Amino acid sequence: MSKTKWNVAVVGATGAVGEQIIGLLEKRDFPIDKLKLLSSARSAGTVLRFKGQDIIVEEAGPDSFEGIDIALFSAGGDVSKVLAPHAVRHGAICIDNTNAFRMDPDTPLVVPEVNEEKIFEHHGIIANPNCSTIQMVAALKPLYDRYGISRIIVSTYQAVSGAGTKAINEMLRQSKEVLEGNEVKPDILPVGSLPVKHQIAFNAIPQIDKFQDNGYTLEEMKMIRETKKIFGDDSIEVTATCVRIPVVYGHSESVYVELKQDYNLEEVSALLAKAPGVQVVDDPANQGYPLATMAAGKNDVFVGRLRRDLTHERALNMWIVSDNLLKGAAWNAVQIAEIIAAKG
Repeated sequence: MSKTKWNVAVVGATGAVGEQIIGLLEKRDFPIDKLKLLSSARSAGTVLRFKGQDIIVEEAGPDSFEGIDIALFSAGGDVSKVLAPHAVRHGAICIDNTNAFRMDPDTPLVVPEVNEEKIFEHHGIIANPNCSTIQMVAALKPLYDRYGISRIIVSTYQAVSGAGTKAINEMLRQSKEVLEGNEVKPDILPVGSLPVKHQIAFNAIPQIDKFQDNGYTLEEMKMIRETKKIFGDDSIEVTATCVRIPVVYGHSESVYVELKQDYNLEEVSALLAKAPGVQVVDDPANQGYPLATMAAGKNDVFVGRLRRDLTHERALNMWIVSDNLLKGAAWNAVQIAEIIAAKG
C-alpha cells in the first residue's frame, strides 16, 4: 500500500543547507507525518520552527532513525559515512548532500532534471552531486540529448556560502576591515584544516578544497568525475578550474562545451528555454544575462551569454548561474524526496 505521509529526518538541521531544506519542506507542503531534526551535540537543544510548531533539535546518533522513512543528510561527509548506514538499517531512504557516497558504484548520483530514473536504483542511499556540478549538468542535459557532448571546459566563480556560515561571516568582517583601512586577518579560507589562509574580501582565491596529487583540487575533480557519472558517459572529456569569489549566494560558471554535431544557436536557446528547471536570460543588447543576485533565493538554473566559439565549429560558450544552497543542495535533495513520495 502506498504511503501518503512520511516520517522525515533532517541531519544537520541547524546548518545553512539544513535550514534551507526545512524551509523547502514547509514551503512545498511536503507530506510529513513526523519531522525529526538532528544535529551534532553542540547544536542539540536548539529550537526550530516548522509549520508554526517548535521542534527541539536532537543529537544525531545510530538509533535516531527508528521509524524514519526519508533522511536528508547535510552534516558533512564523516557524519554521513557513520550514520547513513544506520538510517538504512532502520529502513530509511537516505538522500545525502555530502561527498561520502557520490562515487560509490552502488549509489545513484541524481539530478532530477537529468537522470531521475536513477533514483529507484538505490540500495538505501541516493547521493546529491556537488553544487557546481548540479547547475552545469542541468543546463547541459538538453544539449547532450540533442547533439551529444565530447568535451567540457568549466571555470567556476563560487560563493562563500559554499564554505559555510563561518566563511560568510569572515567575508563580511574582512570587507569591513578593508573599508575601514584596518589589517585583514584571514581565519578560514581557502581550506579550513590547512594552516595558510587568504583574504577573500575584494579578492579571488583559485582553490576550493584540497589539492590532489595531479594538481587539481578536490572540488575540480568532483566536477570531472560526477559529470561523467551523472550522464553515464565516461567518454566526455571534462576539465575544471574552481575559484572562490566574494559573493554570498550564487555560483557562476563559464562553460565551453564541444558538441558532437553541428548546432543552430537559436535551437540551442529554444532547447534550454524548454528544459525543466532552466531559465534563459540572454539579451546582450540590453545587458541581459544571469547574475548571482538574480539567482539567489530561486530554485532554477539560469543560462545566458550563449555564443558560438570562434575556434571550434561545434563548440558553444555559455554562462550558468544558480543558488548554490538551493538548487545546488537543498532543492535538489527535496526534489528527490518529492519524487519518492509521489511514487509512494
